[in-house]
Amino acid sequence: MNILITGAGGFVGKNLVCALENIRDGKDRTRPGLQIGHILRCTRQTTEAELKEYCAEADFVFHLAGVNRPKNPEEFMEGNRDFTETLLGVLELTGNRCPVMLSSSIQAERDNPYGESKRAGEALMREYGARTGAKTLIYRFPNVFGKWCRPNYNSAVATFCHNRANDLPIQVNDRSTRLTLVYIDDVVQELLDALEGKEHRDGDFCFVPTTHSATLGEIVDLIESFRAQPETLLLPEIPNGSFAKKLYSTYLSYLPKEKVAFPLKMNCDARGSFTELLKTANCGQFSVNISKPGITKGQHWHHTKWEFFIVVSGHALIQERKIGTDEVIEFEVSGECIQAVHMLPGYTHNIINLSETENLVTLMWANELFDPNHPDTFYQEV
Repeated sequence: MNILITGAGGFVGKNLVCALENIRDGKDRTRPGLQIGHILRCTRQTTEAELKEYCAEADFVFHLAGVNRPKNPEEFMEGNRDFTETLLGVLELTGNRCPVMLSSSIQAERDNPYGESKRAGEALMREYGARTGAKTLIYRFPNVFGKWCRPNYNSAVATFCHNRANDLPIQVNDRSTRLTLVYIDDVVQELLDALEGKEHRDGDFCFVPTTHSATLGEIVDLIESFRAQPETLLLPEIPNGSFAKKLYSTYLSYLPKEKVAFPLKMNCDARGSFTELLKTANCGQFSVNISKPGITKGQHWHHTKWEFFIVVSGHALIQERKIGTDEVIEFEVSGECIQAVHMLPGYTHNIINLSETENLVTLMWANELFDPNHPDTFYQEV
């Protein structure tokens, strides 16, 4: 199957091209029914002769090209209606009746130059489908966000993420303004569904089934929490499929090189070091402990707090004793056979580096954030 994509160099186009390439090259095997041949990229540099060749060869057309921010209002019609007319004319001239998808916008409901140009493109698509019998799919996309979206152009999310990631100011006139948003990966999955003939349709329009609603204030607050994470170590809640999870990925895609890595505070002493790695709002925190040869660490217990000790490098003995008893349970562990050991509530515990030459590296998870006012940690030797 040969796929023609207009606007292949744009935000949606680039993401779609990459998805199709992964399927074509066998890197993405989630759609075994799709056999991708040539991916025909139409950009501003494509000649009329090349467009004619592409239209003759295509088995499916994704018409993503359009104009959002022209220098003159007249360019809306040129980019959104006139080029659509050109594309459909070439398809008809070559006798190609393959399916054609049109990227429109919810702005088509508005009486402004952009909305009018989008409606005009939609009308051409309907007329083309009725005249030729070709299958047409019209999508009125809401605000699309995700990686590779151009900031300071036509996406508030892209602008906010880019500016805050680069320590630049943003302006929000009304925090209560609510947006309907759709994530780029969800858009691409819907377009792949359409390629397989499984598009979601409601009357004259097709749609992406997964959308999100958020106010500008909510978006900005989430972005500020992402920006603060290297200092607080606190990861906000990002449930699977949530807007927060998708927005976080979007924000990270705008980080400059100097912010991709950040230092962590190592608490060092003669015994080794202890470093907090990540904290979560409701699922505890992660740390890494390094013990020098022969060193014993721990020797304390908790009422409610509990932990996992996971030795990833070195050789250690973990000991635990229930408070008020003499019985000690022991676990000999090493990085050569990684296992997780519970530090039980009500048990005093320690970890001993059994090596005389190598450091012991232990990943630790605690079920709650450390609270210096209520540490729930009491010294007692095993």
